[in-house]
This record gives sequence, structure tokens and C-alpha cells, in this order.
Amino acid sequence: MLIRKAERVVRSWHSDSRVWDRLEARAGDIIVCTAPKCGTTWTQRIVSMLMLQSAAPAPVMQMHPWLDAFFIPHDIVIPMLNEAPGRRMLKTHLPFDAMPFHDDTLYIHVARDPRDACMSFHNHENGLSDDALLQMDAQGLAIPEIAAPYPRPPANPHDFFRRWLRDPAFAPFDDWTSAEYFELQRSYWAVRNQPNVLMVHYNDLKADLDGEMRRIAAFIGVETPPALWPDLVDAASFTSMQRDGDAILGMAAQSWKEGSKTFLHKGTNDRWRGLLTDADLADYDAAASAGMTPAMRAWTEGGTHQTGDPRTLAD
Repeated sequence: MLIRKAERVVRSWHSDSRVWDRLEARAGDIIVCTAPKCGTTWTQRIVSMLMLQSAAPAPVMQMHPWLDAFFIPHDIVIPMLNEAPGRRMLKTHLPFDAMPFHDDTLYIHVARDPRDACMSFHNHENGLSDDALLQMDAQGLAIPEIAAPYPRPPANPHDFFRRWLRDPAFAPFDDWTSAEYFELQRSYWAVRNQPNVLMVHYNDLKADLDGEMRRIAAFIGVETPPALWPDLVDAASFTSMQRDGDAILGMAAQSWKEGSKTFLHKGTNDRWRGLLTDADLADYDAAASAGMTPAMRAWTEGGTHQTGDPRTLAD
């Protein structure tokens, strides 16, 4: 049942939130909701394997579409989704308040330390193909509120971090700076106690993949035969996903110069250590403290294993 309609519209070089109004909601649908480079594809792969009960490589981008992405052929995909039987798997990078909220849809929010997400996004952006960049140029130029081509990312990771922090010396900014990251985190933090919202953290997936997969399976109501379970966990490891990257990404791999090798790059944290100066970290601390409450920041940077269940953390 619809609890509330989307409270605002988000249009960017990547997305148009209005498309969610065209989807006929269905009980049991699963939406993976993240900021970029926070474990989106990882979680999609887990959900897809659980739903299919198979560890075989499969194109999650097609099975689990990023519905609000501008490059999705919505006039084709929306009717297909509305006519498809059973539960559907979807993805978004939208803040929670930019989507309609249904009490029988399942929302899996995945977070990551913002500094780690930024470093991963640096590789992601610098690896985009010329064709992908030209498509985003056209998207931005067609939106009156933007009316500009997509800003090209700095090659230097330190400069990229400064732009992500919205340092005026590194403008123009893209649509995924620290401001958008904190905004998205606030929107999901506000609904973390809803029974149909699951809070997952990148660090926890790395520390206890088996346990987090069991938590996701319980949330979406899927049981797996014990004999199959080890195969699913192994297939969800970064090594396996990197090996199977071309099959997992499908046609989406064409958006990066080196395909899945760029998209599934390292899967590691702490690349910002030793790169950022004390002044950089002080500026990040100020931005993070302004953009997140103390409890929200602690969980976003550390995860549940480090800080405790986000549902029990008081703002």
C-alpha cells in the first residue's frame, strides 16, 4: 500500500526520479538503494542469487535495472516490469524522499564510509568511456535546470576528493559530491526503523559476508538449501565477482574503457589514507559533522559491527 508519494523530483546527469510514478507497485518488490560505489552491484548480485537460487553468473544490470537512470528505455522497460509476473528487483541512487514509499516494498539501503566511496568513484568516473560521457553531456544539456555537459573528473585522486568536497577551486561539480551523499544518507537514516527497510554496510559485507547474506535472505523471505549456500557465498566474494564481471555487468560493461575491470576495480577501503592531508581531513570532518548526526556518521563510517545496530542508535 502507498504510504506517501515522492516528496520531490530529482533530475541530474544520471537520473530522473519521475519514472517511479509510472511503475505499478507490487508487494514483495525489492529495491537496492545506495549512493554510488557503496556496494550496489555487490548487493544486487546477492539478492539476484538468493531470488534465483543459483550461483551461476547472470547480468544483474538487466535483471535488477536502475529504474531512474536516464539511459534506461523507460517506454519499453516500464511496461515490461508492469507485466512481468512475481516479485521484481530494482535499483536506485535516489534519496528516499524522491521515491514513493510503499509499506509492502522492501528497501535495502547500503552505506559505505564516504571517503572510501569517493575514492572508488574516482576510478569509476575516470574509467568512463567516451560514449558514456557524451550521453551524459546530452542528458545535462537537455535539462533546463542543468543546461551543461557532464563535468569531466580530475585525474588526480586528491583533486577529485577536493571537488567531491565542493571546494570552489575545483568546480564545476558533478551530481555526486559530498552534499548529495550526506543528503541521501540522511533520508535513509530517517526511516531506518521501518520494518521494510534493511540497513546494510559495505564494511559488514567485507567482514562477514556469510552472516550479512543470511540477514538479507531473511529480510527478503528466501530460504536456501544448506548444500547450495556455500556456493552462493563464494560467488558473492569480490574475487568471484571480478572473475565473472563481464557476465554480471552484461552490456553495461561497455560504459567503461576497460569494461568490468574498471567497474569491479579493487573492492578495498582506506585508499584515502596517506593521500589526504590534515587540512583535507579537517575539511571532511567539518562537512561530515554538518551533514550527518553523530550516530549516523559513526554508523556510516564504521558499519554495524563497529557501532551497533543502527535501529538502536539515537541521533
